[in-house]
Parts: sequence; structure tokens; C-alpha cells
Amino acid sequence: MTNTPSKPGPKRRELKDLEQLPNIGPALAAKLRLLGIAQPADLCGRDPYVMYEELNQLTGRRVDPCVLDVFLAVVRFMDGQPAKPWWKFTPQRKRELTLRQG
Repeated sequence: MTNTPSKPGPKRRELKDLEQLPNIGPALAAKLRLLGIAQPADLCGRDPYVMYEELNQLTGRRVDPCVLDVFLAVVRFMDGQPAKPWWKFTPQRKRELTLRQG
């Protein structure tokens, strides 16, 4: 039996649909679109914390903080880091929000 390498997927900068991103399904893609993010490349260089606050303002309610974890995951991915499950960002989010609240 011969091991053949799997075909590489599209490069992250070539992704066209938000749903192609790790951790993103239709509901999270809709939230990103609400923020004016139409394609994955629009996430490059964005601040996930600012995105989360903008989403809270646009929806008029406090969105589940796990959405911020997803924003962290997809922005970091598009900025070149390896894909990680969104829950890997929960401790970072909790630390950062504690620091920001002073």
C-alpha cells in the first residue's frame, strides 16, 4: 500500500466563501457579513475585539462571547496562523477582556 499525499486545499488567500473558513457555518458567516466582511480576505488585519463590539452595537444586544473566540480563530487563520478550533481561543479572550476592563 502506497501513501499518497492528499491534495492541498485552496490557499487561504484564495478562499472566496466565508463558509470555507475553519469554524464558520451559515450563522457565523451571516454575522461576518453584517460587519461588512464579504470574503475571507476581508478579515486580514482586522481586530477581533473591535469586530465583536461592532456586532454588539449592530445587533443591539450582547452577543455570546464565544463568537469573539470564533472571530479570533478566523482572523488569526487569515493572518497566517494554523487553523485551530474556536474554543482554543477562550482562555486568551478571557485574559484579554479582563485586562481591557482594567
